[in-house]
Amino acid sequence: PMEAEELAKFRTFVRRRLAGEPNQYITGTQEFWSLPFRVNPDVLIPRPETEVLLETVLEFLGSPETEVRVLDLGTGSGAIAVALAREFDLIKIVATDSSMAAVKLAQENASLNQVESKIHFVCADMLSAFSSVSRKFAVVATNPPYVSHTEFSELPREIRDYEPRHALNGGPDGLAAIKHIIKEAPAVLSQGGALIMEMGAEQAESVSALVRDSQRYERYQIIKDYSGLDRVLLAVKKE
Repeated sequence: PMEAEELAKFRTFVRRRLAGEPNQYITGTQEFWSLPFRVNPDVLIPRPETEVLLETVLEFLGSPETEVRVLDLGTGSGAIAVALAREFDLIKIVATDSSMAAVKLAQENASLNQVESKIHFVCADMLSAFSSVSRKFAVVATNPPYVSHTEFSELPREIRDYEPRHALNGGPDGLAAIKHIIKEAPAVLSQGGALIMEMGAEQAESVSALVRDSQRYERYQIIKDYSGLDRVLLAVKKE
């Protein structure tokens, strides 16, 4: 039997869940890539589909014999950066987010998973802080906001009412951030480097057109997630 204090706490959790709050925010934890992460309403809850993005980065980089630099754009909880840091010995990651609260939480998660020495966290909006850097990145990895206004109104209340809107809302057509990233990423990529980006399942045609129209990428492909839906763009910068 529960003690009175335990029962009161449990009932509080039940009330929060009945109101639609996600379990992950109630418990404050979420597993991603078989690693533990702390989460709160300042960041998106990491999802299995984003592991496809990680798999794409791993396959693209292979087994580097020298140190590689990766930019994690819009790091949120730090899930992508931390998972990559655990997979590679020779890696230096710059992880950015426009939210200082998210950056602080991502730093906590890097410490929790003992990879803080491999990741440099920066509070910055999109690619603005890196346009003039001399050292380029082998990969820009990002899970940008890509939900359209119409789609946002139809999301489950667990997402719509609790997860950070700025990390979901991709503008009227869901492509606002995606357009900017496809246009600006080549400026920070090394020759032959890759933009690896998560996207909405219905956006493959639009995203492909944006890549082709930019004329800055020599090849690209759309990778499906575990449900067979278009999910990740891999676009390689022209030499």
